[in-house]
Amino acid sequence: MKYDSQVCKLVSARQLSGDVYDFVLACPELAALAVPGQFAQIKVPGHTLRRPISICGMDKAAGTLRFVFQIRGEGTAELARFTPGQEIEILAPLGNGFPIDREKRTLLVGGGIGVPPLLGVASQLGDKAIAVLGFRNKDAVILEEDFQQAGAKTFIATDDGSYGHHGLVTDLCQDQEFDCVMACGPAPMLKAVKALAQQRGAACSVSLEERMACGIGACLGCAVALYREDGTEYFGHVCKDGPVFESHRVAW
Repeated sequence: MKYDSQVCKLVSARQLSGDVYDFVLACPELAALAVPGQFAQIKVPGHTLRRPISICGMDKAAGTLRFVFQIRGEGTAELARFTPGQEIEILAPLGNGFPIDREKRTLLVGGGIGVPPLLGVASQLGDKAIAVLGFRNKDAVILEEDFQQAGAKTFIATDDGSYGHHGLVTDLCQDQEFDCVMACGPAPMLKAVKALAQQRGAACSVSLEERMACGIGACLGCAVALYREDGTEYFGHVCKDGPVFESHRVAW
């Protein structure tokens, strides 16, 4: 497969919370190809390695991709300083997305900055989506209105109880009826979601996060332990084989 980067114009940029930013880029060709759950490698001037950022949404009619990212170092801090009208070079869409079935009632479980990749799924499922989103506190809550506007039944949990349910997202999942589960967030949350899905006999897909360099499986830096169908273990790569995996294939 040939991987080409494109220079895209930043259409809008806004700060959602203290360290979380919302960018929309004009890139019609890439938006036409993108599916929920994929990601982009974004080039930041002065930095050798690109920054991997999940695609939050795609508007194929407008030809735009949306990225919601958190500042986690010098590269993303510099990226956050970009302003509308500037150009950003990206390599996208990369990886495998979520297996969306519009006929199935789908439980979306997100934690922190793992929430944005699920918005694209909600946008396609509408009222077939149940979004259960967890954050540290009220100030960290993002995209709640976006999920609601997409038609998803939306619940919020916070660690400190300052907003929504005081406790874990899995607490809120217990009372929901669903056919399948899609999740993105911290590993302990993903393990708990996998267990819930197994109890219900529901298919479960999880999006994993690992440090990435190339984003296309060439550097082998984002290795993850996986199970083959026969139960033997091997190492795959989050960027190329994922970032979305069937939960039973991940060797937690």
